[in-house]
Amino acid sequence: MITKASIPVYDICTIDQRAQKDLLVERFGTYLEKHYGHLQRPHRHSFYHLVLFTKGKGSHTIDFDKFPVQPYQIYFMIPGQVHSWHFESGVDGYIVHFTGELIHSFLHNSHYLERFPFFRGNSKDSVCLLPGSIHNKVAELFETMLQEVVEAKEQNIDLIRLKLLELFIAVDRNCISKKERSIPPQKMTLLRSFQHLIEKHFRSIRLPKEYADLLYVTPNHLNALCQDLLGKTAGELIRDRVLLEAKRLLTNADMTVTEIAYDLNFQDNSYFNRFFRKNVGMTPEEFRKKFINK
Repeated sequence: MITKASIPVYDICTIDQRAQKDLLVERFGTYLEKHYGHLQRPHRHSFYHLVLFTKGKGSHTIDFDKFPVQPYQIYFMIPGQVHSWHFESGVDGYIVHFTGELIHSFLHNSHYLERFPFFRGNSKDSVCLLPGSIHNKVAELFETMLQEVVEAKEQNIDLIRLKLLELFIAVDRNCISKKERSIPPQKMTLLRSFQHLIEKHFRSIRLPKEYADLLYVTPNHLNALCQDLLGKTAGELIRDRVLLEAKRLLTNADMTVTEIAYDLNFQDNSYFNRFFRKNVGMTPEEFRKKFINK
């Protein structure tokens, strides 16, 4: 039995013991002064996480996709994603950490957040440059949440929940493409179900036909759906999730490549090496050295 050494996983109280277990709201500059040293390294969260930048330069990396920091750029992350920050000059804005329970218990809907593309775990969909028309509105939402945290008034958590929901809807309305909005609900439901199954079974199920059977559709139908909505085949979505987990595990210096191959259910180390090199363009060891030495 292999004992996995994990990328650091932080919960809200691990990061700030003064925070409530379900929520942290803070100015980003203040937060950085306290935590920037260790949060430059790749790490994960056990909670949902969002940042609005209002000034500064640098970059942030989410699941190995690098994004340049820009004023009034907002990004969202779900539990389990890997990220790190690298800033060049004075950066400020707002940061919010919250647990799924904070929203789900309020709405009695455990899947509510998934209706927003930026909360589906795809890093490229989780970063948005806000249009100027909503800069003031979004900044006011964050300022209200900060004030509620500081003053700790009666029902302040409920008001913060409402402001978060207002924020999500404002970003969704202003940053999500018309194509995304026009997708029939039944198609989106099937795609989301497929993605949930991949997330649950990617270590053990690799064939699109097996997923199609679980979804009670034909493999051709599932493949056509994925190509229509995402421009990728069903097999490519499965492969991409395996590769993402491989990259995440390779940032663990304490796990050998052989252990990672075993964890991902490859027949042997050489098969894993061929799979990784074919799709990434370098060996797992080369990727590890390149990433860790950044």
